[in-house]
Amino acid sequence: MEPLDILKRLENREPSILGQEKLKKSAVLVPLVDIRGETHILFEVRSMNLRTQPGDICFPGGRIDHDDQSPKHCAIRETTEELGLAEQHIEKVIPLDYVVSDLGRMIYPFTGKITAPEKIFPNKDEVEEVFTVPLDYLLHSEPEIYKVNFQVLPEENFPFNQIVGGKKYNWQIRHTNELFYHYKNRVIWGLTARMLHHFLTLIK
Repeated sequence: MEPLDILKRLENREPSILGQEKLKKSAVLVPLVDIRGETHILFEVRSMNLRTQPGDICFPGGRIDHDDQSPKHCAIRETTEELGLAEQHIEKVIPLDYVVSDLGRMIYPFTGKITAPEKIFPNKDEVEEVFTVPLDYLLHSEPEIYKVNFQVLPEENFPFNQIVGGKKYNWQIRHTNELFYHYKNRVIWGLTARMLHHFLTLIK
């Protein structure tokens, strides 16, 4: 195959994320609510009956289904299902930067306004409770930052003989920063804190 033939095949393609077809994709909403004239961000506490991350604080959202028309559609659908809201009570849904995590997940965050917070009736199968934090408080709060180091552990039959350095290969040890926001007796951390920090950085 000639170089020009190869380039012609590729010239109109749109770049994507290598291996994204293997990632578990989900979408979440960073919900803004007006409480007595003050903007708050709404959070969920995951039900203690859930198999994964029970009791963790998160944003409304979940796995993108085949029936979802787009990540935005998923974020809205999941929010309505978890908070018992009608779609008409979620307005101005705007995308934020998506997240690709080291755990094989890709998350599409959005933000938008919940226009009728008094109509929220959480789905108890998924949501233990909801609470809000004043936006002004978060804008003036710096998160605590702690490093989490990743350890490289090749499997037993790893072909060290095929790489320079063999078993003494100098692996580059990576780390990630975990953020922690505190509000009263609540602790917001993990990917939720990362997305919150991104949102706050955008609007500051």
